Amino acid sequence: MQFVRNLENLFELACSNGASRRRVAAVYPHDAHTQEAVEGALKRGFADFILVGRVAELQALPFVDEYADRIEFVDVPDSDEAARVAVQIVRDGGADVLMKGKLNTDNLLRAVLNKEHGILPPGTVLSHITVAEVPNRDKLLIYSDVAVIPEPTLAQREAMMGYLVKLSHTLGIKTPRVALIHFTEKVNPKFPVSTDYVALKEMAAQGRWGDVIVDGPMDIPTALEPEAGQIKGIISPIEGQADCLMMPDIQAANVFYKTISHFGGATNAGMLVGTMAPVVLPSRGDTTEGKLASLALACVAAMH
Repeated sequence: MQFVRNLENLFELACSNGASRRRVAAVYPHDAHTQEAVEGALKRGFADFILVGRVAELQALPFVDEYADRIEFVDVPDSDEAARVAVQIVRDGGADVLMKGKLNTDNLLRAVLNKEHGILPPGTVLSHITVAEVPNRDKLLIYSDVAVIPEPTLAQREAMMGYLVKLSHTLGIKTPRVALIHFTEKVNPKFPVSTDYVALKEMAAQGRWGDVIVDGPMDIPTALEPEAGQIKGIISPIEGQADCLMMPDIQAANVFYKTISHFGGATNAGMLVGTMAPVVLPSRGDTTEGKLASLALACVAAMH
């Protein structure tokens, strides 16, 4: 399996099965950023689209004629109804990926999480996972959860670990190194996340997630820089070469997401997982490149 080292490799993997392009249901794609991502995916050749929204406007988009055989339209004038219709298309097997356009995330999630007609199987944990290309780093960085679970329980962390490992394997990382992030390396009952981490390490040692290395708690430098652990005298199988970071909570994860983008020049690609199909929820602040990479990531995940 191809080792996906950077976002260009991700696009190559997304295009590797050209005869079976993923079908993306785009919900109310009436904003310029979503339309640019749709056009970019069509140009790169890794996705076909079902555009759910005001058809007269969508058919007038400048790239539609060029890709007429790869675009379908469903005429729905209201954004909330478009979310319901697109989710039903995914539920019925008509699309492999769901993508948010010009509507509030809460409105889309209401359709996704509908107990009768949504696409989250009963008993499944909804979470978010991000893949970042960071300048001067020789491989991608995978981490969770920046958008969904405020303060994960141990059971939710179990599910999140499974998502991290599965995506790592999908991206060609045979034995992913998952660092359990905290502000200190010490386990302290005052911080329940640290005791959760002890339980996760025990599960990993027992083969809960297959071929994976899990260690922590540790801080970001110890997870990502071999010298940091050496200076602190920390011996860890992560060895400062983490592929994945499990963040302690949504606050830490979201701040990390925005910090590496703003100050570090990182490009983040993200999606919801746990659903019947990957869901792309681009933020208004994401670049077009990030939105396109999120689409590619979701299409790759949908292949497995």
